[in-house]
Amino acid sequence: MPDEAIDPHAPHAPQAPAAVGGHGGDALDTVGAWAKKYHLASRSVIEASLRDYGLGPTQYYVLYQLSHAGPTIQRDLGVMLSVERATLSGIVATLVRKGLVIQEADVSDQRQRVLRLTDAGRALWAELPDPVAILKDVAYSGISEADLAVARQVLQDATAKLTDYVTRLSAERQPILYPARAPQRRRDE
Repeated sequence: MPDEAIDPHAPHAPQAPAAVGGHGGDALDTVGAWAKKYHLASRSVIEASLRDYGLGPTQYYVLYQLSHAGPTIQRDLGVMLSVERATLSGIVATLVRKGLVIQEADVSDQRQRVLRLTDAGRALWAELPDPVAILKDVAYSGISEADLAVARQVLQDATAKLTDYVTRLSAERQPILYPARAPQRRRDE
């Protein structure tokens, strides 16, 4: 047998040895790895479709929300887009500087900021390509709705399980308590 060629597709072909550390298989050929590759490739398509307009993906989604839902509280927008507050502040500041968005105090709560499209923002929105439609046309061409539904369900289920796992893990962890530091004596004492 050692001199014979091994057909890896034969029913009882020997399996490749597990990788060092017990993580068998090709780590780059997992559902998670392909989900990440898809995310990066789709982000590249979205960035390329918006580049000529001077917009990034998150700026696009801010304009999308404001054009479809109207004025929106900035804090709520951060939650909707899963963007950290500091990151969103920079994105909004850029859109305000470009004259596409107005940021003003909410009349019912002066601490909150409400975002609105300007006339220039509405005009730009009207001429923007739809990067999500481009993405769907390119990525899903020739893939059946049934296959897309399965892929969506697998990723939804896996995401929910991982989110639940992290939540449970965080709840089980006890905070790290550092011993109180002894007061430092001054040299002149």
